[in-house]
Amino acid sequence: MKPLGVILAGGLATRMGGGDKALLPLGGRPMLDHVVERLAPQVDAMALSANGDAARFAAYGLPVLGDSIDGYPGPLAGVLAGLDWAADHGAVSIITVASDTPFFPKDLAQRMLGAAQGQTHPLVLAATPRGQEQTRSMTKGLIRHPTFGLWPVALRHDLREALSDGLKKVVLWTEKHGGREVVFDDPDTDPFFNVNTPEDLVEAERRL
Repeated sequence: MKPLGVILAGGLATRMGGGDKALLPLGGRPMLDHVVERLAPQVDAMALSANGDAARFAAYGLPVLGDSIDGYPGPLAGVLAGLDWAADHGAVSIITVASDTPFFPKDLAQRMLGAAQGQTHPLVLAATPRGQEQTRSMTKGLIRHPTFGLWPVALRHDLREALSDGLKKVVLWTEKHGGREVVFDDPDTDPFFNVNTPEDLVEAERRL
């Protein structure tokens, strides 16, 4: 049984001048098109984590999940919204991906589920070897990409409590619950290249 998929599209996009990065054109189509097409074969169903007017994503026919925690606490709020949605559908876990990262691995879900074997609660973050492009959280010689994760529905209430207490750092929560990493090592490209600036969008066009 495949997990459910949640596309995290709730970022503020301050370095792009605000607005929805996911709807920026890439190859003549919204960047979100590429993300949806890459994730769809890997999951049983998908939803979008985004705040504001859901109508702007109406063309995708996906549930749009707003944060249930006030104050924009970051991507973990989107994870929580996804977990609540998945619980309503009787799912065990979700896979999250970022809406501004159009080249993530096509075997992301498969690799994460494999890395979760033996865990009481499946909790896995994507990682790349240190030195590959854009950094997130570095540890054990790895760069962790916390918007790309496998998350257990069973821990959603624990996550809600942690966010309500002011949790900001994803890895602090994952480490507390025995989270693992799955390493994607491609020496030729960064599979988690994300579009943060206008220059990044130009580079994404080149890679596409």
